[in-house]
Amino acid sequence: MSLLIQLKDEMKNAMRAKDKLRLGVIRMALSAVKQAEIDHNTEATDDNIIAVLTKMVKQRKESIKMFTDGGRDELAAKEAEEVAALSFFLPQPLTDAEIKDLISKAITDTGAASMADMGKVMAVLKPLMQGKADMGAISGQVRAALN
Repeated sequence: MSLLIQLKDEMKNAMRAKDKLRLGVIRMALSAVKQAEIDHNTEATDDNIIAVLTKMVKQRKESIKMFTDGGRDELAAKEAEEVAALSFFLPQPLTDAEIKDLISKAITDTGAASMADMGKVMAVLKPLMQGKADMGAISGQVRAALN
């Protein structure tokens, strides 16, 4: 089942359950997917939807940090609930061992020997890890492995 169909089915389920928060989050996600389709003039594929949802989760995590630092715990809790609702649609995150294996395999496959080859390694890793790991943290791990 495609992710777009799954989103629409879950929207109907949230309507039936009268779950306003989840319904709002799913509608927001569908709107962001539609906007991405229009902006990039492409069809919504699972990879594109995962990229949009990952971006939304990242934005909410940043908001949680800012709200927590500002003492606005009620808003941070609302954002955390939205992250949980969005995470339902994302693939299972990779474990640390899986990440290390993928990084070492990518380094050997590309023949990377220095920091100059980091772009090659990241180009191999990004499609494998999109939506399954924080690419910023992965970048740091690749940098450490190449040094």
